[in-house]
Amino acid sequence: MTALQLIATCPMGLEAIVAREVRDLGYTDVQVENGKIRFKGDELAICRANLWLRTADRILIEMGRFEATTFEDLFEGTKALPWADWIPSDAEFPVEGRSHKSQLSSVPACQGIVKKAVVESLKQHYQTSWFEETGPRYVIEVALLNNLATLTIDTTGPSLHKRGYRKLVAEAPIKETMAAAMVLLSRWTPGRPLVDPFCGSGTIPIEAAMIGWNIAPGLRRKFSADHWDRIGADRWDEARDEAYDLVRDDQPLDISGYDIDPETIDIALAAAKSAGLAKEIRLSVAPVAKLNLENAGKYGCIITNPPYGERLGDDKEAEKVIRQLGRAMLWGSTWSVFAISPDKQFEHFFGRNADKKRKLFNGRIECNLYQYLGPLPPRS
Repeated sequence: MTALQLIATCPMGLEAIVAREVRDLGYTDVQVENGKIRFKGDELAICRANLWLRTADRILIEMGRFEATTFEDLFEGTKALPWADWIPSDAEFPVEGRSHKSQLSSVPACQGIVKKAVVESLKQHYQTSWFEETGPRYVIEVALLNNLATLTIDTTGPSLHKRGYRKLVAEAPIKETMAAAMVLLSRWTPGRPLVDPFCGSGTIPIEAAMIGWNIAPGLRRKFSADHWDRIGADRWDEARDEAYDLVRDDQPLDISGYDIDPETIDIALAAAKSAGLAKEIRLSVAPVAKLNLENAGKYGCIITNPPYGERLGDDKEAEKVIRQLGRAMLWGSTWSVFAISPDKQFEHFFGRNADKKRKLFNGRIECNLYQYLGPLPPRS
């Protein structure tokens, strides 16, 4: 199999987590850059990365990188790349683009140049003058940064956060990739209780259960590269069979989610059922003021995305629930808390300073992951 240069894109702040996930898959030639992880792999790696990476957005094949300060540079550099190695004669191949701090600043113009160059390259290979573009989809991207052009093909399609279990969403949902990142950044393991007192659509409890049972997050969906001849159905079958074999559904889980809105809990229950985890997660209507950690076990984790004014438009209510969460923790001396919020006064409302803070972006909103670290369970 051919060694390919692959890129896993991700939100700013999650690069180290994605890099760890890539290494856990067995790929060691890993480079960390802003918003992306570069690694080497074969065609099977495309399948495995799409199926397994919980915190990445998409998996790209890097076709080439070169300096481009003129449209001629961009055209000739693009045309010289081996597009026919991937793109068949009947393929649909739209071009997307972005440019930052580069002389070629017109994105539509760059997209047009790249499209023309790819067409010319494929014309020479397939000895044809026209492409119907009715077959499998290969989305090409030209990204210009400091006059360096990077040409990629997207293997994923809809972003990796779209696992397939969430058909409906509650107000202000957190993305599945961010929820998974919060769980991976916490000290939670499947043997410990986990509570989300502001569970909304149930995303954090569901992602935690998938991690606890080692369920590949992409196992219930399809990808653009599912239909690509070069990868083939056999490799996808191999990767999916491996993922099914690695599921640990005999692992007991103690995961609960609460929300004050009955309709929101109905949405969360539907998502848990769609994910095949309805019997493993307790979801019910309850305000955070009623949270009782004394009866919830020891050495548990609260992992949550509490409401905040910028998100829901009610600063006073957001302050109130953070204070209530802080009071609930007075009865949970062995518990740890991991809460994401953009509120600079979160620690003041909560009642104490966080042991650690980590900058993350919930969508476009700059937040901190406030980490209050309780004791770890005693070793058995």
